[in-house]
This record gives sequence, structure tokens and C-alpha cells, in this order.
Amino acid sequence: MISRRDFLQATAAASALTIGSGLGPLGRVAAQQKLTQADILKFDPLGTVTILYIADTHAQLMPLYFREPSVNLGVGADRGLPPHLTDAEFRKYFNIATGSADAYALTADDFVSLARNYGRMGGMDRIATLVNAVRAERGEDKVLLLDGGDAMQGSWTSLQTKAQDMVDVLSGLKLDAMTGHWEFTYGADRLKEIADKSSFAFLAQNVRDNEWQEPVFEARKMFEKGGAKIAVIGQALPRTAVANPRWMFPKWEFGIREEDMQKQVDEARAAGADVVVLLSHDGFDVDRKLAGRVKGIDVILTAHTHDAMPGLIKVGETVLVAAGSHGKFVSRLDIEVKDKKVTGVRYKLMPVFADAIKPDAAMTALVEKVRAPFAKDLARKIGTTESLLYRRGNFNGTFDDLICDAMMAERDAEIALSPGFRWGETLIPGDAITWEDITNATAITYPNCYRNQMTGAQIKEVLEDVADNIFHPDPYFQGGGDMVRIGGMGYAIDVSKSMGSRISDLTHLKSGKPIDAAKTYTVAGWASVNEGTQGPPIWDVVSAHISKRGAVKIAPNTAVKVSGA
Repeated sequence: MISRRDFLQATAAASALTIGSGLGPLGRVAAQQKLTQADILKFDPLGTVTILYIADTHAQLMPLYFREPSVNLGVGADRGLPPHLTDAEFRKYFNIATGSADAYALTADDFVSLARNYGRMGGMDRIATLVNAVRAERGEDKVLLLDGGDAMQGSWTSLQTKAQDMVDVLSGLKLDAMTGHWEFTYGADRLKEIADKSSFAFLAQNVRDNEWQEPVFEARKMFEKGGAKIAVIGQALPRTAVANPRWMFPKWEFGIREEDMQKQVDEARAAGADVVVLLSHDGFDVDRKLAGRVKGIDVILTAHTHDAMPGLIKVGETVLVAAGSHGKFVSRLDIEVKDKKVTGVRYKLMPVFADAIKPDAAMTALVEKVRAPFAKDLARKIGTTESLLYRRGNFNGTFDDLICDAMMAERDAEIALSPGFRWGETLIPGDAITWEDITNATAITYPNCYRNQMTGAQIKEVLEDVADNIFHPDPYFQGGGDMVRIGGMGYAIDVSKSMGSRISDLTHLKSGKPIDAAKTYTVAGWASVNEGTQGPPIWDVVSAHISKRGAVKIAPNTAVKVSGA
């Protein structure tokens, strides 16, 4: 992120201090002395064009903790390649020192200790500081600010305002363009309103009206920065109508639309583009494949799978940039253009360490303003946690285990299903659990917690379907996300096998007996894509459960046995 050349210089001394664990307040101060705002911004500029990129912020306006996954498996041709490296393997690949600020920001290594040492990350007023500093350095006419989508969902304030809080904040950042995914779950009318009225462009070349196959949104936009013409093509999540409720946008179709993408690139070049940028919410592995099949793209700014990588991945002449999630990072890409061609790129993934960056006063005021109507609710304490609560990981997350426990207890269910969402903050032991924390993990427009009867065969079918969505060897058939979380049940999964044969050994944990394919079980879940789903909102279910317990402690989940990786 401070790249393998720059960042390691800034953190070498700090990493020596933080090897081991538990430095406490003094250690934190020492670490912060080695990591300053100037260190984060330090960069050797190149050319006259700078792209700043954020993605998957999930409406997080304030600094937070967010633990990166310890399990992130790749399959097929992507097995063992970034971003499918975690912890020690990730550190080895990118030459990251154990215990360093880089290790804390990019891995799950010793997370609790390092979180206490280095503090929270993100915050829109800190992002604004970095963005404004780069604009001041380069000149505003040379800087393009882009957002890869999933900016407008994931918080209580965004849900309650139908994303107006984020529209205001992104406008305050002077965003140039974005694409989307979760933005579609506010419904077709609201998203069109945002796209039509916002100061920034909403780009999505792959969304069509299903009656006439006409484009719904602007496909691309040409920007002139530093004397160069930069064409930005938008790509919304191709599987939005599968991953999210189709009834919220019933007249729209999605897809990768590879041929249409090639046409957009060719037309951009014909219109004089010196640089072609794909602003994509495909997911990293999808974009890696796309980069090898669509010719003429200089840069793919990839999102959706929440990957944070301190280096560029190159496929042919195309470079891929992954900027992480939850406001933890701002990507800087300097581009040199000569004779209407890209002749050089230089990259830095800037970590947004909240304690090291001076908040931008204007953005602080704006964030306070949009949060003010909800501030009392957001701060309301529901309970405390005695263990690390996190979401990311291919198979388990302790925050999702807590959600499953809540559904089984409050809905009187034998088994619970919680979607493998990758958004939602992390809480460290001793933290209060507030209403904001609960809704940061549950704030969606279809939150009803259902209670149904399902056979063992149907439960296995659900697991097989989700597993194929994640571990299909062809990236074009992957949807991103993680495995559905299971409460009250264990299973085995072989990620190397094909559809229908990955899942085995389903076990009812309370009885210790195998799940009977023909037997009916009471199952609770939430985030159903079916219209008219009945049940209380999931945040009320979780809140009620935590309130009754006061303090929660989630033991490590060993109920999923993984092979074939």
C-alpha cells in the first residue's frame, strides 16, 4: 500500500516494534509515530494523469475495524493466485513484515492485537483528506476520482435515507463516476433518480431494458485530465438479478456482455481515447478472465469481491487494480501517456489509518449532518462482545454465527441460514455492540427473517447451489460472496468437485445425527430474494437475542470440514 517500495520503508521500524502482540497504548503511540499522513501520501508521481479509486465502502462513513479473510480459496486457473492468498502466504507474496501496519491492514494475522495497536481504518473525512491532498499535489485538472460500486448500502443511515447520505457524501468528495451492485436494491425508480440527478455519472454498459434491449444507463463517459482523454466504461454486477431480488428491477437484464464491452472499447478508441478504463463490479477473477478476452482496455478497476492488494496484476497489456472495502484504502494510479498511448503506470494502495490522518473539516461536518437524525439510535448499546466478531471468510464468520444463534433462539428453529455477505464491520473483544454495529451487518431493503420447513434434501440443494456460485472453475459462472452460513448443522465440502457433489456429511449438531434427506426441519433465514417474504426484520431478531444475553462470546466454528483446496 504503501507499495513494496514505499510502504515498507515507512513501516519497517514500526514492524520491528509490533512483532509479537499486545503493545498497549504506549506501543500504539510508538507505531503511530512511524506512520504519518505524509508517509501514507508519499509517492513518486508519474505522467500527468492520476486516477483515485475507492470501492465497496458499503456506506461506512466512520472509521471502523474490518478483518480481512483468513480463508479465501481460488479454484481452477485462479487457484493459488492473488487475491486467493491469505495471512502468511499473502505476506510472503507481497513481502510484508509480520506485525507491521501493512500486515494489519491486509491480513487476519494477530488481528486483535494489531487492531489495538494501529486503531480503526477508514472514515469519509479521512478519505477526503487523502483525495484533496493528491488533488493539491497534482492539480485538480489532472485527477479523476472513481467509485467501483457498493457505496450506497450497508449502514442504517443509508437504508433510512434511501442512499441520500452517500449521494451527498460522494458529491462532497467531487466524485466523477461510479458503477453499482447493491445500489440496485433500492429499486429501479430510486436508482434512476440517483443516476439522473447526481453530480457524478452512474455508468453501466451491461444493463438493458428486457423488452427492447435498450441501454438503461450511460455506458461510458469521456474525461479530459492532464491533456489526455480518458474513457471510463461502467460495468455493474452481471449477476445482480440472481444475487438480489429481481422484483426490485423487473424490467432490467444484466450479464457480462463481452461483445458489447469490446464494442464500447473500440468506440472509445475511435472517439479519441488515450486511456480506456473499465470501472467494474464483476469481481476480481471475472475481470482477470475478461482482461484476457477483451482487447484494448488499459486499466480495470475491479470491485465486488472486496480484495485488497498492494500491487497491480497484469493480464496482457491490461492492469487490474483492487482497492479493498469499507473505506480502508484509497488507490492511486499515475498514468503516463505519450503519443495517445499508455507508456507507464505507477501504483500505490494508500491505507486509511484513521489515527494517522487529519480529518477534513468540511467532510466531518457533512458526515455529522447526515448522521445527526439517527445519532441517538446508532449509539444505543445493545450488549457487549467477549470475542472477536468478524464476517469475512469463505465458510465461517463469528458475526454470522451470532446471527444464526439469534435466529435459532428467537425464531425457534433447528437450523439457521445466513447469507455469505462480505460487508459488515469487525468488533474486537470488550467492544460494546451498538445498534449501529448490528445494522452495519444487516441493513438491507429485504430484511425479513423467515421460518420455513425444509427437508434435508432441500438444505443440501441450497448448499450445493451456493457452493457452485463460489467455486465454479469458470469465473464467468461465479457470483462472488462467501458460503451461506449455517447454524445448528455441520457439513463437509470438497471445493474441487462439480455441481451436486461438493457437499456431504450433513450433521444435526444438537443430536449428533446425520441430516435425513427425507426428514423435515424447521429452518430460519433472512435476505430471501422472494417477494412477500414474511417475518420480523433481522436487526430486531439479533438485537433481541443480544439484549437477553448481555454479553456474547462466540466459540470458533469447526462444523464445516473443507477439502479439495
